[in-house]
Amino acid sequence: MTAHLALDLVNAIASQLANPHTAPRVSREHRQHLAYGPPGIALLHIERAAYGLGPWQRAHDWLAVASRRPLTSGPDSHPFYGTPAFAHALACAADNLSGSYQHALHAMDRQIEADIRRRLDAAHHRIDAGRLPQLAEFDTIRGLTGYGAYLLRRNPDSPTVRAVLDYCVRLTEPITHYGETLPGWWTETGPSGGPDRRFPGGHANTGVAHGIGGGLALLALAARKGTVTDGHHGALRTILAWLDRWQEETGRGPVWPYWITRSELRTGRLAPCVLRRPSWCYGTAGLARAQQLAALALGDAGRQIDAENALVAAFTDADQLRAMTDNGLCHGFAGLTHVAVRMAEDAHPSTAGRLRAVIPALLAAVTPPGTDPELMATALVRDERPGPGLLDGAAGTALALLAPSTAAPPQSAWDACLLIA
Repeated sequence: MTAHLALDLVNAIASQLANPHTAPRVSREHRQHLAYGPPGIALLHIERAAYGLGPWQRAHDWLAVASRRPLTSGPDSHPFYGTPAFAHALACAADNLSGSYQHALHAMDRQIEADIRRRLDAAHHRIDAGRLPQLAEFDTIRGLTGYGAYLLRRNPDSPTVRAVLDYCVRLTEPITHYGETLPGWWTETGPSGGPDRRFPGGHANTGVAHGIGGGLALLALAARKGTVTDGHHGALRTILAWLDRWQEETGRGPVWPYWITRSELRTGRLAPCVLRRPSWCYGTAGLARAQQLAALALGDAGRQIDAENALVAAFTDADQLRAMTDNGLCHGFAGLTHVAVRMAEDAHPSTAGRLRAVIPALLAAVTPPGTDPELMATALVRDERPGPGLLDGAAGTALALLAPSTAAPPQSAWDACLLIA
């Protein structure tokens, strides 16, 4: 019954977002944004059409709205905005529509590769000068890790992919800054990417969205595809060792901090903090998946089982689940459900059953018994705070619920932009 309710919610959201001219208006600044705008909403209709649950015309209509005006490229674009964001959605459609969109995609790929090369040149120049990076240099949402996710899917053997992986390897090398040895991904800012008095001396971010967890996932996914560069496995082990160093045992399973501050690095001890939500962007869900992928790439069955057990522990821990505050993809229950599905697909035989067993309860957290799917869809679609888009909004919630509610694997690579698969 829970799966049926979830699928009814997916279909109701898709219906209310069927027509871009009658759906809630997306602001002009979000027109090219994968997280909040038409490219992310198009992904919902692409995935449903690939499942045979909806018409392709809806996807075409949202893609047309996203590309109505010239797309942004160059320094003002990034994996979730402008040409790369639109290209991700278009590639997901093209994968399921043989021969479609190829000319446009090839042109965009050339532009994206040129932009990546400029970013790589700047990043290596920064490292050569002994300066610390900005989060936007390397993270999944705005940086080179996100660009690598796109190219790894489009052309995993390209020299540009290998150049991005070379950069990711170099990012794991320690850097000496004013006489202090820091991990190569240490930033001088707070987690927002800007100055923050709460983070004197900066921080090392562990999240998949904005930290080294994304780099771990990219390197692992590349290795599983057979795309490996010099120092590749060593870089994987460096990141894993860092996560091992800062892992905390709660008595209900391991957790990892969202970030490490300068004072924590110097003392080697984490400051006391409230239990945080186990989401994709930060926390156990994203990091457990990244570590599972790394373990699979390295052939480390013990670490794989540990990562899978960590996810089960988090998703059956009432205290951690109480920290969840919404149903969205980025840091809500729908996102947890989708991560559980992806991890169960790759799970070790000893843990696969337990991973699958947590999925019904996660679905029920989104659509508890008695839910009216139409009313809930209306509330999600019309909620102006998250909007109707991918990361926090209705489209992302629906996308994340599709695979678990149909008991079928995802039909497009829509979640490649999240480095989940």
